[in-house]
Amino acid sequence: MDRTKIFACLIAAALSSGCSTRNIIVVGSKNFTEQLVLGEIVAQHIEQKLHTQVERKLDLGGTLLTQRALTSGQIDLYPEYTGTAYTNVLKHQSIGDPAAVLKTVQAEYESRFHLRWLAPLGFNDSFAMVIRGEDARARHLKTLSDAAGYARGWTLGAGYEFLGRPDGYKSLMKTYPGLRWTGSPKSMDLGLLYQALKQKQVSMAAGNTTDGVLSALDVVVLEDDRHAFPPYQASIVVREDALTRFPGLEAALNDLSGKISESTMRRLNYEVDSQHRPVRVVAGEFLTGMDE
Repeated sequence: MDRTKIFACLIAAALSSGCSTRNIIVVGSKNFTEQLVLGEIVAQHIEQKLHTQVERKLDLGGTLLTQRALTSGQIDLYPEYTGTAYTNVLKHQSIGDPAAVLKTVQAEYESRFHLRWLAPLGFNDSFAMVIRGEDARARHLKTLSDAAGYARGWTLGAGYEFLGRPDGYKSLMKTYPGLRWTGSPKSMDLGLLYQALKQKQVSMAAGNTTDGVLSALDVVVLEDDRHAFPPYQASIVVREDALTRFPGLEAALNDLSGKISESTMRRLNYEVDSQHRPVRVVAGEFLTGMDE
């Protein structure tokens, strides 16, 4: 082994050792609004309940980057979704049973990664295939099966994760082969999807069911009637060594289980994305209301 590899191994060992003794809880998140809000809610809740120092490493990136940060000990916990873990991390074929997905994820994360997957927060954030309300009304489109009969010359707009993940675009096209696009899907920042849909740059947008703007725009979320997408219950996943270092941490995190509905998450996202309110303020107000 050359000196560069030896040095890298020593750094990795130091990081691993340090994460088991530090007295700071590190909360992470992925790089979109909902994750930032959830990460901040978790961080503030821990600070309030345990009166301990919390470091925030929010906006880390996509699923695999954030998962790597967790397993390497760079962060202690972050919010994740059952369907994402089941298909994208554990590499299982998509299924539609929420309880079965959750049970498998909890068992395999513990056995393979020494990570504890806590009870869901209370909402399911699935992929949402969204079209303009005028198009839905003109063609009487309610489901993706309906759209598959009309989607000729349509364009699809989507984020890079949806296009690359097996539970995203690949599953959509496998389940609804009648969808026909003009050219390749347009990859764009998630924040631009609905603007592109409104301006008719795309015919359909691959969003999420908790996107805040869904309640403010004239759009229709098409029902996934053939179950292309697995359940995506949001939960907190945490390192077991963090639970050992902080005996009250699991109880504090479990306070949040079942407390965030889909409509609540959509409202929180809307306040940040459309009303441009600071994430810290939105998260703090949610926690204040939860405790009342």
